[in-house]
Amino acid sequence: MNDEKKSAADDEKENIAARAGAKHAAKAAAEARDDELEEELEDSFPASDPPSMTQPSTGPGAPDHKKK
Repeated sequence: MNDEKKSAADDEKENIAARAGAKHAAKAAAEARDDELEEELEDSFPASDPPSMTQPSTGPGAPDHKKK
């Protein structure tokens, strides 16, 4: 029975290590994607057109006094 407990404890340690390794790999992949995106953004700056959210907005139409 001692061997069964030891084996279960070893299995749990392996599972914890595997989960930690998977989390580390996922974090590394996310950081790599972020780095790639940052590089692409830097390479595209300055763009010929500013992002659309910074351009002045226009109103819905001319004021009533100009429509007459």
